[in-house]
Amino acid sequence: MNQPWTLIATAAMGMESIVARELRDLGYDNIEIQNGRVLFQGGPLDVCRANLWLRTSDRVLIRMAEFEATTFEDLFQGAKAVPWHEWIPADGEFPVEGRSHKSQLSSVPACQGIVKKAIVEQLKEHYHTEWFKETGAYFRIEVMLLHDIATIVLDTTGPSLHKRGYRKDLIGQAPLKETMAAALVLLSRWNPSRPLYDPCCGSGTLLIEAAMIGWNVAPGLRRSFPSEAWPLIPESAWEEAREEAFDAVRDDIDLQIMGSDIDKDVIELAKKAAKSAGFGREIKFEALPVAKARPDGEYGVIITNPPYGERLSEKDEVEKLIRQMGFMMKTLPTWSFFAISPSRQFEHYYGVPATKRRKLYNGNIECQFYQYFGPLPPRKPREEE
Repeated sequence: MNQPWTLIATAAMGMESIVARELRDLGYDNIEIQNGRVLFQGGPLDVCRANLWLRTSDRVLIRMAEFEATTFEDLFQGAKAVPWHEWIPADGEFPVEGRSHKSQLSSVPACQGIVKKAIVEQLKEHYHTEWFKETGAYFRIEVMLLHDIATIVLDTTGPSLHKRGYRKDLIGQAPLKETMAAALVLLSRWNPSRPLYDPCCGSGTLLIEAAMIGWNVAPGLRRSFPSEAWPLIPESAWEEAREEAFDAVRDDIDLQIMGSDIDKDVIELAKKAAKSAGFGREIKFEALPVAKARPDGEYGVIITNPPYGERLSEKDEVEKLIRQMGFMMKTLPTWSFFAISPSRQFEHYYGVPATKRRKLYNGNIECQFYQYFGPLPPRKPREEE
């Protein structure tokens, strides 16, 4: 397969431009933004770098083929035309998953079966065997049909990029994904010269992601990827990308990151997660209700994901909580405030219209990211919100 490859960084709805900004910051040009994904060009080293560095993307895919498919024969021939033997060794494991939307080939199981058969036939011609053990390296293949256009991709990432590795003992404890938490920090334009506070910190995800941004820690450094075992992505590429990432860490920067939550048990979870991520001393946590929260410092930033009050009995509590945050911010005239919430009445309860709002989806929940910009520190006149 000739390089450069077409790479795809997948994105949750509403986060495509954030992923694109990350890719530009990593030095990639010729970026194409589509619904749910951002396309860019690269080779083996770029696959490694993207997996290690992207904070807000879910997966890094390689586009193997894209063609019109209105019949199963179209799909079979298009999939078979890919030189799979260049990628998949004789013992490679290659499951096929699929999706179909607004296409004539609407049966996903049938499409998966056709693509699997096509790949097997192509490999049989090259390896001269009738049976594949599939006990070796893992190659997850996905066929996506949209408006009768089939796109076949290889997943280089494996488990979603939001699984950083510091939450191994905290499964199910955090309603805010790491990718979304990182996006909120990046959208706030916080930087480590300013204090950061979360009065509803839960198990600490948002603050840990901020600390990783503050120290320029690549979020994928603590985990592995199935493509590390692929012949076309050499071990030397992973070694080079990881060495670059380790050299880029700036752990000499002082962080002023604090969080509180009314739940003492969840604060203990936050401390464990921060320690696991390498920020046990840098992030300060306290069991405290919002009404008593008083963050220290000037020109700080509050970023928070307050409870949503999905049950009717909780709605009054959420309204009260938002009002308390509004009162708190009156005592912090130099601070900026950012909150993600599904509440349509957030600004009413908070007491002030937002400077800016942005629609985001926290999982399947439509939310607004309410942004209240405070004054910038006088010592950084060129800093922009």
